[in-house]
Amino acid sequence: MIKKIFSYLLPIKIYETKSSLSKSIEVTWSNGELVLDSENANYSYGSLQRILRLGLKNIGYEKIVPMKHILVLGVAGGSVIKTLVDEIKYKGKITGVEIDPEIIKIANTYFKLDEVKNLEIVIDDAFEFVLKTKTKYDLIIIDIFQDTTMPNFLFETFFIHRICFLLNRKGFILFNTMILTDSQNKRNKKYVAEFFNPQFKIRTIPRLEIHNELIVIEKLN
Repeated sequence: MIKKIFSYLLPIKIYETKSSLSKSIEVTWSNGELVLDSENANYSYGSLQRILRLGLKNIGYEKIVPMKHILVLGVAGGSVIKTLVDEIKYKGKITGVEIDPEIIKIANTYFKLDEVKNLEIVIDDAFEFVLKTKTKYDLIIIDIFQDTTMPNFLFETFFIHRICFLLNRKGFILFNTMILTDSQNKRNKKYVAEFFNPQFKIRTIPRLEIHNELIVIEKLN
């Protein structure tokens, strides 16, 4: 409790480790809440939770509640899952795919992710999982970063088509992207401009945080 109070003045790191997949993983008290960070980016809770909460609000909580199955690609500490369960009161199935088992151990220890009853965690590469799964989803949340870097496959046409194929009718994709350079800004604009499928509608959400841009893809029928 003392660390929580003092964290309003200065962030207080309580745990740090490295894994074979992540340079650095830190759990920190910041502004009265526990957050999960990499070396240079917020991985869960804090600003990231605010960003993804905005995306979910933009889709509409009333549309999310009756959904039967949600896929989360990139779990980290599980902040978007906690938003779904604790704030939106979503009771359908959630499948979370995370490539780094060390992060899931931290999420269970510090953020009680293993207490979420309607959550199934799959340790796998997101690209491989998307290729293999035969399940259709009502909402797919893509939140995949390696520190401040986004894997190239996320923006490749094959991957876009595949995740769109995995959507049920009237489903949504919520794609969190990071823009740090002019070339990344152009990448996003190209992604949105060149996306064409008469079954889908694509849009961006005005930025809540300066470096993050949310892209929403909606399946119309």
